Amino acid sequence: MSSINWQPSSELEILKRRAQLLADVRLFFAERNVMEVQTPVLSQAAPTATYLDSFSTDYAPTGQHYYLQTSPEFAMKRLLAAGSGDIYQIAPVFRNGELGRLHSPEFTMLEWYRPALDYLGLMDEVDALLQQLAGFPAAVKISYQQLYIDTLQCDPLLAETKTLQTLAFKHIPSLPDNWQTDHDGWLELLMSEVIEPQLLNYHAPVIVFDFPASQAQLANVHQNPNQQKVAARFEVYAGGLELANGYDECLDPVELKQRFKRDNQLRSSQNKTVMPIDERLLAAQEAGLPACTGVAMGLDRLLMLISGKTQLSEVLSFGFEHS
Repeated sequence: MSSINWQPSSELEILKRRAQLLADVRLFFAERNVMEVQTPVLSQAAPTATYLDSFSTDYAPTGQHYYLQTSPEFAMKRLLAAGSGDIYQIAPVFRNGELGRLHSPEFTMLEWYRPALDYLGLMDEVDALLQQLAGFPAAVKISYQQLYIDTLQCDPLLAETKTLQTLAFKHIPSLPDNWQTDHDGWLELLMSEVIEPQLLNYHAPVIVFDFPASQAQLANVHQNPNQQKVAARFEVYAGGLELANGYDECLDPVELKQRFKRDNQLRSSQNKTVMPIDERLLAAQEAGLPACTGVAMGLDRLLMLISGKTQLSEVLSFGFEHS
């Protein structure tokens, strides 16, 4: 008999929970008249963000280069520009180089866009979904700025790079003495290594909103109550895990193209592959993307929390190394 391990990575009971979770997601959106859509997994363009690396392949007859989606975002926005209205998708997504207890190069993403909801309304809907699907308590909402002040007694919107560097070396003993990064790098390091572990103390999901304007990614930039420019972007944490990332979407194709070009300049400076910009997305935005909000959520991580598992492979039918 063969010694090859062909068995599923996940218990069959967890696979049943996954099936129920997918059914519950579809019911949640059906009750809100949000339409399910399906878009291509392969694209001739790819995200330019420096923190994302795409899988690529070639179409044999023509040699055309294609990329596996890291998110269905760009294609879904083209549907929004075509007049689809509120939409959602449950999609396989792919990120090259990410493998570990909480990461897999292939995972399942729930992504939805809501012309009918504003920034605060989308946060409330994410909160409602987590309460309905996972039985979580109501989420705590706190600004990125206030979270930094409460945890590190530092205002991230005003702090100088040297201040952030000093805080990082003080609070992260394992950080090498010669560690170097830029202003946003220090902010992100302090957030992931020092602040995020403290979010467990809330004993509820936490929605962190209004990130620094320099971390807008594809979000609008607006003013907070202190009249400071911040990104209209939020992240959702539960059980020690980052679950979702949401935006009040930037509608300006000129601004987006500039961001994509800046990303590619950074990629080049970091010796990363420069990615083809999605001109079809920009054309759709020029035609008229409606004002909308959008959010992407990792369904596998949510299933981990629901089922009490500690590794992503335990909730996948076949983990990446056994696929």
